[in-house]
Amino acid sequence: MLWHRRNLDGTRGAGRWRFVLPTLRHTMLAATSLTGIALVAGEALAAEPSTGSLDAGKTAMASALLGVVAFSVLSAVALLRARARAEAENAALKHRLADLKATADRAEALVDADDQRLVAWSAPGEPPLVMGRLPKACGAPEERAAFLAFGTWLTPDAAGRLDAALEQLRRRGDTFTIALETANGRFIEAAGRTAGGRAVARFRDLSGDRLALAELEARHQRLTGDVEAMRALLQATSMPAWIRGKDGKLSWVNNAFAQAVEARDAADAASRNLEFLDTAGREAIGAGHDQQPVFERRLPAIVAGARRIFDVVDVVSGTGSAGIAIDATELETVQGQMKRLVEFHARTLDQLATAVAVFGSDRRLRSYNAAFRELFSLDAGFLDGQPDESAVLERMRASRKLPEQADFKSWRNELLTAYQSLDAREHWWHLPDGQTLRVLANPHPQGGITWIYENVTEQLALESRYNALSQVQGETLDHLAEGVAVFGSDGRLRLDNPAFARIWHLDQKFLSTRPHIGEIERACRRLHDAPEAWTRFTTSVAGLDEGRAPTQGRMERSDGRVIDYATVPLPGGQTMVTFIDVSDTVQVERALTERNDALEAADGLKNAFIQHVSYELRSPLTNIIGFTQLLSDVSIGPLTEKQQEYTGYILSSSGSLLAIVNDILDLATVDAGIIALDLGEVDVERTVAAAIEGVRDRLQESQLVLQTHIPSGIGSFVADEKRVRQILYNLLSNAVGFSSHGSSIVLRAERSADAIVFSVEDQGPGIPPEFLDSVFDRFESRAAGSARGGAGLGLAIVKSFVELHGGTVSIRSEEGRGTEVSVHLPIRPTELAVAAE
Repeated sequence: MLWHRRNLDGTRGAGRWRFVLPTLRHTMLAATSLTGIALVAGEALAAEPSTGSLDAGKTAMASALLGVVAFSVLSAVALLRARARAEAENAALKHRLADLKATADRAEALVDADDQRLVAWSAPGEPPLVMGRLPKACGAPEERAAFLAFGTWLTPDAAGRLDAALEQLRRRGDTFTIALETANGRFIEAAGRTAGGRAVARFRDLSGDRLALAELEARHQRLTGDVEAMRALLQATSMPAWIRGKDGKLSWVNNAFAQAVEARDAADAASRNLEFLDTAGREAIGAGHDQQPVFERRLPAIVAGARRIFDVVDVVSGTGSAGIAIDATELETVQGQMKRLVEFHARTLDQLATAVAVFGSDRRLRSYNAAFRELFSLDAGFLDGQPDESAVLERMRASRKLPEQADFKSWRNELLTAYQSLDAREHWWHLPDGQTLRVLANPHPQGGITWIYENVTEQLALESRYNALSQVQGETLDHLAEGVAVFGSDGRLRLDNPAFARIWHLDQKFLSTRPHIGEIERACRRLHDAPEAWTRFTTSVAGLDEGRAPTQGRMERSDGRVIDYATVPLPGGQTMVTFIDVSDTVQVERALTERNDALEAADGLKNAFIQHVSYELRSPLTNIIGFTQLLSDVSIGPLTEKQQEYTGYILSSSGSLLAIVNDILDLATVDAGIIALDLGEVDVERTVAAAIEGVRDRLQESQLVLQTHIPSGIGSFVADEKRVRQILYNLLSNAVGFSSHGSSIVLRAERSADAIVFSVEDQGPGIPPEFLDSVFDRFESRAAGSARGGAGLGLAIVKSFVELHGGTVSIRSEEGRGTEVSVHLPIRPTELAVAAE
């Protein structure tokens, strides 16, 4: 029989002896009993008389008894010896148990120290054993479940590395030692190994050199990541960048640098030490570093055989230097163009009748036009000195060109608050001389204000006369020549005007009796005896018609007069009837019909004339443009600067005139109905790109940002590619013409189930609601700020070509927030035309 130990307190040996000692005791008692029985049996045998037949049996019994006694004695001796050995072994086990318990106590005391914590995993599914503690300063929670949730108190990167290491330890037994950063910025060390078939991880708080090493390692990883990110950024940029060692040689360059020096790649450029800047540029950088560590200057460089201008920044570091070059060629070009544009705008402003004055962010006058100087009677010398706006207002006040104010200082301060406003402000000035000015203060995004002074004196006078005329017309409408009569639900007359009685020659006394519609019918039949017409009329007025729908008709009376009537159902079962004598109108209509036929014939002649004249104009214009281009060619002969400027004006004006002639010709062709669409598959992205290319120069000249939103894979549709490109070009040209300097234009293309939708949105001044209905009319043009309007044909052509494709065009605009024009073109215009038929 076996008895297994299940704890660590030494109960195995004691249990075994608790089982052996009673057995030994029972064995000794049994031996003593057998010995007593043997002695009694021997005495009995000795007392009986000897007989011959019983000697053998007695001898055998005595032998057996003696054997039992001997066995009992030997068993007792063996048991006594076993007892002595067991007691010696038990004493040794007690000593060993005490030693093991002391060792376990020391180990547990070491594990429970404040600078480490052990986690041991045994069989899968069993909770891990957690022992020991970590200092509170490191941020590790003491509670067991919270401690095992490593992601709550370690940084995400540290928690991820620890989970991966523990997974490999528990799966394959891979040992590890890693430094981990806690959420509060402290570092601990985690070491994993296997012991006794268990995965054990020890966590220790780092200090001293190990802590410094862990912090350095973490900082090294962050710096390495930052360096790699910066190098990746510099590799992706289009600006050449480089790093030099202390010896001045290139140690690293990016791909843009390699392309600029025409090397195979960045490594080839660095190994061959190919220089991006010339010797003078490098010497300038060296001289600049002698004075300060950061060198910034605009330097020339040869890139792909072309001379370009770069803004170079080179910085000295502990290991050498690093630099980057930003291409500023286009910036210099744009700055030159901007200067010329400003001069052109100044000349244009002088031609405007509206007074304009531009003040900078420092509230000093930057520019003005002649109308401003003349309107306020200001001296040109004073204005050219760029005076402060307060000084300008004082001069205007002295010449009585400002509204009379009781507190001029408060009024002026309120006026100048426009400099802190983001939106345009409008003021009305009533001057002492009787003039009225509409003053607009338009803030600049970069600071400053543009003041626009519009003299609306005549406009207000016209508006006053218009209001008076409206009142006169209202009085006239109260005395209409149209006869009006209102009948009640009972068919009796309730209301009438003098024109009704005059048209039907009815007596006012008769009408004052409120006659029935039947009585009025009988009175009117003497002028128009048509029973069927009067039956329909009476039915609609008396309400016998269940539908009570409005009706209208015409009566040709026997006296030759033609009367148009209309019945309108009113609430409460009433009916209003109107009569108008259209005899003269009918006669005029017949005359107009004949005249219309004549006008149609004249219109055909007009279209033929316009087409002929357009062709005749285009030929000399083509010659003018061609010869002007030849004059501009330096190979033909040198021109002076003024001559070159004049030839540029000729080319620009001739091109604009040719575009107008072509537009007129296109419209004439559309009106004549002889234009034919060349339908085919039109690639949306390619067509949009071609249209953008046509306005790219104007976009750069006005520093406009064109944003395109075209879904990838938008595909194609059936249309006339040339006309679609012309539609997009005119929409973009219109947006460019009405966009403020430096603003954005958005071009979108979307595909629906049956149409392609193009939309162009600008951030211009917008269109007033009263002009929205006429924007697609021909030769309708409106000025955008200081820029004069064009010929007014662009949107008219867009509408004509869109309608030729079976599409629609719409416009959405709000003053001060820009305009958006949308074009809907069917994907299959041929199919739509067939369906319409």
